[in-house]
Amino acid sequence: MKSLEELCRTAAQAKYEVQKLCAEEKNRALEAVAEALIANQETILKENAMDIRNGQEKGMHSGLLDRLRLSEDRIKAMAQGLLQIAALPDPVGEVLERFERPNGLVIEKRRVPLGVIGIIYESRPNVTADAFGLCFKSGNAVILKGGSDAIHSNRAIAEVIRKALAGSGADREAIQLIETTDRSATREFMRMKEYVDVLIPRGGAGLIRSVVENSTIPVIETGTGNCHIYVDEYADLTRAVPIILNAKTQRIGVCNACESLVIHEAVREAFLPELAKALKEKNVEIRGDEAACEVIDCQPAMREDYGKEYLDYMISIKTVQSLEEAIAHINRYNTGHSDAILSENEENICRFLNEVDSACAYANASTRFTDGFEFGFGAEIGISTQKLHARGPMGLKELTSYKYVIRGNGQVRQ
Repeated sequence: MKSLEELCRTAAQAKYEVQKLCAEEKNRALEAVAEALIANQETILKENAMDIRNGQEKGMHSGLLDRLRLSEDRIKAMAQGLLQIAALPDPVGEVLERFERPNGLVIEKRRVPLGVIGIIYESRPNVTADAFGLCFKSGNAVILKGGSDAIHSNRAIAEVIRKALAGSGADREAIQLIETTDRSATREFMRMKEYVDVLIPRGGAGLIRSVVENSTIPVIETGTGNCHIYVDEYADLTRAVPIILNAKTQRIGVCNACESLVIHEAVREAFLPELAKALKEKNVEIRGDEAACEVIDCQPAMREDYGKEYLDYMISIKTVQSLEEAIAHINRYNTGHSDAILSENEENICRFLNEVDSACAYANASTRFTDGFEFGFGAEIGISTQKLHARGPMGLKELTSYKYVIRGNGQVRQ
């Protein structure tokens, strides 16, 4: 097994080989990888079953087990994601601006790869394929450090990718997997600034905080998801229950699941009993404020409930007297990820979409759509909740930088 420094150095060399590939060569490689994932799904599922068993023996939470579990459908979705990435326009080389100076210099601003992208992530083995595909299509090499919970799955997927790359004529070293599960390797990885251009953490609040605080490599922060849905006094209540159920229960262990509800007091008595019945049928525990507890049977909410990413069958409810109060509550407790308003009042919708401070603001739709595949990006490297360089689902363009290319005919500066 290579040392961590050797692995990072290999990736730093491979990035130049990836950057030489034209769009057609990258697309052929991605198509080969997609085909190889389907062809090797039995092996991948066998390795994933080992991770699932280990997780169950350790008492892993059901939401985390859901993130960890692969199936034929999920492997097919991974392959489809790679094919969708292959079908997207290649961002590398795009001319963003072109202008000529009075002295005759012609200046172009061109999109270029970031270089070597390091990704530290937890539990979700599909990230191994998604991250590779996006990094590769955008001309980057990638170094992956998954969690120990998914080591067998990640190893199997990475090996399938490397073999498919070699078979398609691309450099297999474009993807590197740090296989050691020693936590000290993660800390060491965060300091490989000589070889790694950008580091992206994907996981819980603890992981993200650790990377942001300890990395010497520039970090793109992908945040946790305390996502809100606000039911306005002008909401179509017949549509509200299905939207909330989808956002909360379609998958509980994901960052775009709804964790917090804000309800206008004008619809409290008409709406909450129906909603509570539907949520309890899905085994969702409700933690409500005093006004909610007056009309439904639920647990009293503590202040910390309003800022919590449960990743569980739990949800908080806050009742408000106005749109202004709803927006203020959401901006105080959200994580800048995804928040939604359910309303038929266009003025209220516009105010919410403009004033709520989140990467993705929705009107009359589930927050579960905050996803690279759903946005048409093929997949995403993560959901950025910061405001520099990238925000929201990060696709191909967010994995590039730019440089200026200047052409002259003998000019010298006076």
